[in-house]
Amino acid sequence: MNFEEVNEFYPSWKQQSILRHLTDEELECLEKMSEIKCYKRKEFIFEQGKRIQGCYVVLSGVVKQYETGVEGRYQILRFAKPFEILGFRSVLSDEPACHTSKVVEDATLCFVPRECLFHLVKTNGRFALNILQIACSDLAESHTLITNFSQKTAKQRLAEVLLRLKNKFGLDKDGYINLVLTREEYANVVGTATESVIRQLSEFKSERYIDINGKKVAIINEKALKKMIMK
Repeated sequence: MNFEEVNEFYPSWKQQSILRHLTDEELECLEKMSEIKCYKRKEFIFEQGKRIQGCYVVLSGVVKQYETGVEGRYQILRFAKPFEILGFRSVLSDEPACHTSKVVEDATLCFVPRECLFHLVKTNGRFALNILQIACSDLAESHTLITNFSQKTAKQRLAEVLLRLKNKFGLDKDGYINLVLTREEYANVVGTATESVIRQLSEFKSERYIDINGKKVAIINEKALKKMIMK
C-alpha cells in the first residue's frame, strides 16, 4: 500500500493523528521518507530489548503493547487504536524498545524513520509539545497500572479493564465491546491467571453485570462495575 492509497482509504488520518500539526511541506517530506506497512494478526511490529529505527502511526487495526517479565510471563500495558503513535519514546531516548508491540487485529501502520522524527521534534514546536503530552499521558497510565496492582483485587482490575476498553473502543452494532480479546489476553491485562479471569467473567455474567457471546463481552450493568471498583 502506498500513500496515495492510504489517503484514499483513510482520508482523515493526517487530521486525526499527531501529524495534524505538520505543515503541507512537512507532510510532503514525511511521505517521501516514510513507509506504509501492513501486518497480520499476531505479527510483531517490534520486540522488547531490540532497537527500532523509527516510530509508527497506526492507520487501522489494533496493536497490543506488553512487557515480558519473569519466566516469560507478560503484562499487557495498553492497546493502541487507529491514529495513535508507537515506539517514539525508545527512538527519542536512543534506547532499546522497553516493550513489545504485536498486532491484535490486522493493521496498517505508517513507519516514520528516526531522522524524520528528530527533525520534526526540533523544527515543529506544536508537534514536539504533542509528543510530550502523549509521553506524559503514557506515564500517568503506567502510574495507574502500578496503583491498581498494589491497591485493587484482580476482580476490581478486571471490572476496570472492561470499562476502559468500552470507553476506548466503543461498542459494535450488537452492543458488545468493539475489541475481541482471548481470555489469556484479559488475564495479561489484569495481571492474573487465565483460569481466574475465566471464573471472574463467569461470575460477572451470573450477576448480570455483563453478557458473553463467545469471546465478545457486553457490559449490562456499568454502575455495578463502577461501584465494585470503588470498594
